Amino acid sequence: MTEYNVLKYGAIGDGKTNNAKAIQEAIDDCNKQGGGRILLPSGNVFCTGVIELKTNCELYIETGCTLLGSSDIEDYGTKQNRNLSLIKSKDADNVSITGGGKIDGNSSFFIEEKKPYIYKAKKQRPYVVRLTGGEKITISNLSIVNGPVWTVTLEGCTDVSIYSLTIKNDMRMPNSDGIDLDRCRNVRISNCHIEAGDDCIVLKTHKRTAGYGSCENVTITGCTMISRSFAINIGCEVKAPIRNVVVSDCVIYSSHRGVGVHLSEESDVENVLFSNLIIETQYYHPDWWGAAEPIYISVIPWTDKDTVGVVRNIRFTNILCKSENGIFVYSSDKKNVNDIVFDKVSILLDKWTSESGGRHDIRPCPGEMNGLSTGVYQYPSSGFYINKATNVTIRNCDVKWGENVPDYFKHAIESHNVDGLLLENFKGKAARPDSDDDQLID
Repeated sequence: MTEYNVLKYGAIGDGKTNNAKAIQEAIDDCNKQGGGRILLPSGNVFCTGVIELKTNCELYIETGCTLLGSSDIEDYGTKQNRNLSLIKSKDADNVSITGGGKIDGNSSFFIEEKKPYIYKAKKQRPYVVRLTGGEKITISNLSIVNGPVWTVTLEGCTDVSIYSLTIKNDMRMPNSDGIDLDRCRNVRISNCHIEAGDDCIVLKTHKRTAGYGSCENVTITGCTMISRSFAINIGCEVKAPIRNVVVSDCVIYSSHRGVGVHLSEESDVENVLFSNLIIETQYYHPDWWGAAEPIYISVIPWTDKDTVGVVRNIRFTNILCKSENGIFVYSSDKKNVNDIVFDKVSILLDKWTSESGGRHDIRPCPGEMNGLSTGVYQYPSSGFYINKATNVTIRNCDVKWGENVPDYFKHAIESHNVDGLLLENFKGKAARPDSDDDQLID
């Protein structure tokens, strides 16, 4: 493989000099010569503004080397450009980012105010990696830290492999997602560790990427995650179908929300398997979306002008949960949630943080304005809470209560307006012997 060492193009690894020009020249030469490796050698900190990867280019950040995002916003583009990126590509195929080194997004520069629970960020923040419209994409054997906003964003990409990637963002940085897959197909994510001030991994089909089709054929396995919102979020922004997703053999801990489907727009989410998971969820400040739900399904229009599609054929199998709130299924209409199965799902409810509990969070929803929402409201916690759904099976599942049982811990199962609720070999009692029925079903 032909190698293009950025030092030979005049790059200076002092952590201060903007090396975007030198690195870009190495990338351009590599592309013109048919491809190869752009080497960022060990022992250097290469500061840079935006760089653009090209077809057949491997950005190789060697172990002991850091690629550092510039602290000058103008190094990422004009002030009118709302889609700033540190590393980007457009319709570039056979692109990889690897090498064992580190990418530092320099998020501290993009903080406007440090609040106790969540920072107020500057309006303009760059993605760390944003690749659009390419085939055969690999991101592996790297650490990415301090993402100012979405860390790894792939839009309309096909044949993607992400593995052995560590992402560690400031947990108070808003919108600092780990991996965002927008209308991507044939994706494998494996053996990653992600800490994110928002969703760790999210699948979506955003309106701005119309033309790239659906998001489908995705596997996520062998990962560990910590999130201030969802660890794995399928949906929310859904203008085209999301389907055929497998999530397995992952551990989620110290998170505000575990795994699930969050549908707020008009298309559908279908054929999703969650299996062999360990999930621990707890309350954080309500400035973050979430309410300590280990498993969450929500189908509610984002605004009163939106419509929503259907969530169907979702399976949760062989999952151990320890949480400060229960499993949550909620829809604005029972026809929009269909064929949900919980099999061998065990949940232990306990309370161990000082954050206030006993609430539901269905944001985004109609009625939100200026950060205030009718979507966060006080409500007792049950092991399983299901509101408006069709054909829900709870099989071989159990609910247990821990040592600390607040007054708002109530039923093992609570359901409302569910057509076709099937219970098979369910074990669980109400939180207290003198409380209401174990199961509240109407």
